[in-house]
Amino acid sequence: MQFILKLFKKIIDAVGSLCSIIMILMVLNVFYDVVSRYFFNDVSIGMQELEWHLFAAMFMFGIGYTLKEDGHVRVDVFYDRMSEHSQAIINILGAIFFALPITLLVLYYGSDYALEAFQMGEGSPDPGGLPYRWIVRSIIPFSSAFLLLCILYVTLKNISLLNPPSQSKQGQPS
Repeated sequence: MQFILKLFKKIIDAVGSLCSIIMILMVLNVFYDVVSRYFFNDVSIGMQELEWHLFAAMFMFGIGYTLKEDGHVRVDVFYDRMSEHSQAIINILGAIFFALPITLLVLYYGSDYALEAFQMGEGSPDPGGLPYRWIVRSIIPFSSAFLLLCILYVTLKNISLLNPPSQSKQGQPS
């Protein structure tokens, strides 16, 4: 199981790094947009749409990465006082009974939503907007699939905390 956890961790961390790059691109995009608007009186609808496309990608994929990093908000007043064993049980139950069902719903409905946008070749209704709206809509199912991976990682990691690998004693056959 440790091999699977390490593999999942590498994948999730790579997507987390990608979110960092997306954040930098978004900041540069906003900077460009502000400078061109206020200093050159030039407005680009495409660049403004790209801002929320980048934000959507960063936010949606960041949800799973934050879950892996144990950074989501909860009632830490109680949680922090619990034993590691109790925290692991809460994390497993929370992942399976709260995060998993909503993620499956978003994946199911988001897939149809993105596919429909792709099939009709949906683009921006604004002149000068981005032509392929299906790209940003496809973030919904892809980030949901990524969140499923993160939920599986968190669940397996906490199960491994509950069941630490048995250490064989020296001199005894294992």
